[in-house]
Amino acid sequence: MRIGIVGVAGRLGSVLAAGIAAVEDLELVAGVSPSHAGRPLGEVVPALAGGPASEVIVAAGLDVLVDAKVDVALEVTGPATVGAHLAWLLGQGIHTVVGATGLLASDLETARELAAAGPARAAIVPNFSIGAVLVERFAAEAARHLPNVEIVELHHDRKVDAPSGTAVATAAAIASALGDDLAPAAGVDGRAVAAGARGALVHGIPVHAIRLPGLVAHEEVLLGGEGQLLTLRHDATDRSAYVAGAVLACRRVGGLDGLVVGLGELL
Repeated sequence: MRIGIVGVAGRLGSVLAAGIAAVEDLELVAGVSPSHAGRPLGEVVPALAGGPASEVIVAAGLDVLVDAKVDVALEVTGPATVGAHLAWLLGQGIHTVVGATGLLASDLETARELAAAGPARAAIVPNFSIGAVLVERFAAEAARHLPNVEIVELHHDRKVDAPSGTAVATAAAIASALGDDLAPAAGVDGRAVAAGARGALVHGIPVHAIRLPGLVAHEEVLLGGEGQLLTLRHDATDRSAYVAGAVLACRRVGGLDGLVVGLGELL
């Protein structure tokens, strides 16, 4: 399967490039990064040096993915570009796996229509980590019994979006599981509550975003009840945690029915 990575030189893209190049049934044939255009992948991603993908020339634009006849594009740029890239890729008939967060509701709706009408399929994966997906599933189940829930997500200080896509997906899963049984968040307003002190309400659930150097990606789901507290926590201490999920998504996306959101849909 021929893979192209959009955002190949980024923190996540470079790790996924090395991981995909090491898998026998996937072939990394194209990389896109405007600031690294014209350089071979072996220079841009040192882990690829000496391997079969090392001499692939990084391109500035998405056209290289068509020229390279990629089967699947892995989009891992950021909120400013991911929506337009996704629409373009699906319009070109290229199966697409999105690992970037920041898609607008309008972007997602456009992508759904393109994936339903055309030959290309899409998987929107806010977090490629298997452990993070499990926390989302466990949290939705636990909330049926402990419906008072808050989420804390902690990421490195260069992350541009807040809350994280993972936290938003977790809140959505919990809200979907509970429906009208979701307990109202306590103390979110009032004269003694400073603006933002109780986090942002996402699907009715308070979500607190922390950005600090030294962090990678971490999430806590806290579920409270009378005399008890249940904490579900996942820590990604290295971006290598995302490789297995990205490989799985690349293998499965072509067999999807239109567009799906979440790695859990592929497991």
